[in-house]
Amino acid sequence: MEPITIKAISTKKEREQFVKFQWEIYKDIPQWVPPLLMDRRKLMDKEKNPFYTHSDAEFYLAYRNGKIVGRIGAIVNHNHNKEHNENIGFFGFFESINDQAVADALFKTANEWLKKRGVTAVRGPASPSVNDEYGLLIDGFNEPPVFLMSYNPEYYKTLIERAGFTKVKDLYSYLLSQEKTFQPKLVRVSEELKKREGLTFRTLNMKDFDNEVKLIKDLYNRAWMYNWGAVPMTDAEFAGMAKDMKPIVIPEFVVFVEYKGEPIGFSLSFPDYNVAFKRNPNGGLLRGLLQIMMMKKKIHRARIIVLGVVREKQRTGAGAALFYETAKRGMDLGFVDAEAGWILEDNVMMNRAAEVMQGLRYKTYRIFERPLT
Repeated sequence: MEPITIKAISTKKEREQFVKFQWEIYKDIPQWVPPLLMDRRKLMDKEKNPFYTHSDAEFYLAYRNGKIVGRIGAIVNHNHNKEHNENIGFFGFFESINDQAVADALFKTANEWLKKRGVTAVRGPASPSVNDEYGLLIDGFNEPPVFLMSYNPEYYKTLIERAGFTKVKDLYSYLLSQEKTFQPKLVRVSEELKKREGLTFRTLNMKDFDNEVKLIKDLYNRAWMYNWGAVPMTDAEFAGMAKDMKPIVIPEFVVFVEYKGEPIGFSLSFPDYNVAFKRNPNGGLLRGLLQIMMMKKKIHRARIIVLGVVREKQRTGAGAALFYETAKRGMDLGFVDAEAGWILEDNVMMNRAAEVMQGLRYKTYRIFERPLT
C-alpha cells in the first residue's frame, strides 16, 4: 500500500480542500447536513476568528497517492489552560476515511506538534473549542443533527480509540415532545415553583440589542464558569457570535429568568435550521438563507442551545423553571418537539430537569483524551 503523507496547510487552495473534504466523507450518509461553507472557513480562519487571538492551531491534510484521505487540527487553547489550571492540547476538525493507518498518521502528527508546545495530554474533538463544535457522536446515528450540532460516521469512535484515546466525559442530548412534556402535574408544579420563588420571565428586547448581549455575556460566563471544560468567551468572541446570530434570532425564543426582578439566567433556542440546510447541498450562503426563508414554516423542531442559571441561584429551582418555560414558549411558537443539549453527563440538576419533563435521551457525544508523556 502506498505511504501516507501529512502536510500542514499553507495556501488558500489547501484551506479550501480542508473545508470541502467533509463532502467527500459524508456523500453517502443521508443523515448528514451540509454546513455553510462560510461558517466552516471562519472556524479555522486565524485572522478573522477571535479565538486565535489567544490560542494556537495548525491544520493538516493526509494524502495517499496524491488524493486527500483525512484531515485534523491541533490546538492549544491558552484560555482553557489558564481557566482550568491544566496543560493540555486539543484535536479537532477530524475527518478520515475508514482506515486506521490514516487516522494514526493524523494523530501522530497532531500529537507531535502539541508535544513541541509542552502540553502533556490531548483532548477532543473540539473544533476549535467548547464554545464551537464539541464532542464525537457515539449513538443516535439514525437521526440527522440539529442546528449547530455535529455529526460523524460511526467508525470514528473505533479509529480514535485505537489511536490510544479513552473516554473523559459524555455529553447528552434530550428530545422533548409536546405530548409527553406538558403533563398536568408538571404544569402545576412548575407554576407553583414560579410563584413561590418569585420568578418572572421576559424575552429579548431587540430595540436594546447591544445591552441585551452584554447581559447575556455576563450571565453566560457566571453560569458556566464552574462547569467542566467551560471557558469564558472574550468580548470579541461574544461580539462575533452575536453578530452572526442577530439576523436569524427569534426574540421570543431568548428567555431571561429573573429572581425578584434580578436577571439570574437565560436560555437561547433556535428553530432547527438544518431542515433548510439539508436542501443546500453545496453549502452556499445565499441558497442557505433562501432555504431558511422558504422552509421556516415547515420547521417543527427546535433546539435549546444554551440554558443556565448563575450558581448562587441554582438552588431556587430556577433552572428547572426556565427549562419548562423555554419548552412552553417553543410549543406556543408552533414547534412540536425540541432537542435540549448538550448537557454534561454529571450535570445532575439539568439531567434531572430533562427527565422530569419526560425528555428522551437520544444522543450521546463523547470527549476523549490521551496522555502525551
